[in-house]
Parts: sequence; C-alpha cells; structure tokens
Amino acid sequence: MRRIKRIKVQKVHREGTGLLLSMFTVLFTVNMIVYYTVSNKFVFYSVLVASAVLFLIILNFFRSPYRRFPFDSEGLVIAPADGTIVAIEEVVENEYFHDKRIQVSIFMSIFNVHANWFPVNGTVMHVSHQNGRFRAAYLPKCSRENERSTIVVRTDYGVDILTRQIAGAMARRIVTYAKEGDYCEVNEQMGFIKFGSRVDTFLPLGTEILVEPDQKVTGNQTPIARLGKITYISKEK
Repeated sequence: MRRIKRIKVQKVHREGTGLLLSMFTVLFTVNMIVYYTVSNKFVFYSVLVASAVLFLIILNFFRSPYRRFPFDSEGLVIAPADGTIVAIEEVVENEYFHDKRIQVSIFMSIFNVHANWFPVNGTVMHVSHQNGRFRAAYLPKCSRENERSTIVVRTDYGVDILTRQIAGAMARRIVTYAKEGDYCEVNEQMGFIKFGSRVDTFLPLGTEILVEPDQKVTGNQTPIARLGKITYISKEK
C-alpha cells in the first residue's frame, strides 16, 4: 500500500501575529483607497503586487517550523538558530565567565527562521539583558556592543553553556523565554529575534567543534559541538 507523503506545515510565530494583522489591515486599506480613487488600473495593480510581496516577505520571516532533534542530544551542542557560521574563535568572555571560551557565532539573515532554540538540555542558571547599539550583526564588535540577551544553561553533567542573542542593524526587539531555575530541553524555543541578527554560543576550551566557517546550519537540527568528557563546573552566579 502506497504511503501518503506528509506535507510539512509551517505556522506563523506568535511574535509576529500582531504585526501581521496590523500590516494586513493597513495594506488592505491602502489598496482600497487606491482602487476607488485612482482611475489608472496599472497603478492599482502595481500597488497590489507590491503590497502582496511585502506582506509575504514579512510572513516568511515570522514562520515557525515544527522541529524535533532526531537523535540523542546527550553530549552534543545543537545549533540554537538558523543561519551561517561567521566565527569560530577563542575569546575572553567577560560578562559571565570572565575567562577564555570558544565562541561559535551564527548570523541570521532576514530570510532565515528567527526563532531560537536551547542548544543543550539542562537548568537555566542565568538570564540577563543588556541595552546597546544596533551594528550590523556580522561585525565582530556586535557581540560586545549591541543590544543582547545572555542565557546560561548548566547541563546535567555540570557544563555551563552560554548563548547570547544579539540584535542586528534591523533588529529592534529581542524576546527571551528562558527563566532562571527552569529546566530546558533542546526541542524548546529559547526566544525570538525580530529581523537580521546573530546568536553566539560560548563553549569550554577543549570542546570538539563540528562545524566550519561559512557553513549553513539549522536551528534545533545541526550539531555544532561535542562536549565529550568535559566535567567543568563554573562558579555560581
């Protein structure tokens, strides 16, 4: 018996419903005004097409695909966002750890899904938000100077993983669902960043990195690192 192919349905993220409804109302009103006041049909159809394209672009941005990591995630760090790997480097993380870490940065263009997922299973140890600038998200300085939210999750084996949501030149709102003390899993959404932005993940030295610069990754699907036998436990914050 032939199996019916399942169609993947992508719903609209809750962070975009209000904006999309308002946008639809405004565009519908504009098109009705043009239709009844401008006799030139070419103008009306031009406005109609432009409105439809704009609405579909924003609708595409707020898509929220249903995802589940298909394998055992124990010992792995899963990509917290869709996008392109723009940095893999050893840095000094001065906001929480105050020591050296491996930073893996994912740049999200306006065409990527902008929901963010937890990269590991564990307990949320720290959540904070810092106001800042709105530089282009692919620039190295944006990790320190842009508006950002920081989430630290301690795995069941005592490894602290820091993930930072960073606003970009077009982003003006970072939404973070993580709460200190909550237990989180990789299949749960950590937050959402509106429009172009970036997510940095800070890993202990010695972590095996599984991705390369310029590689495309998918949030909640692509393993970016393997923690192995690391048993590092940071101090309480």
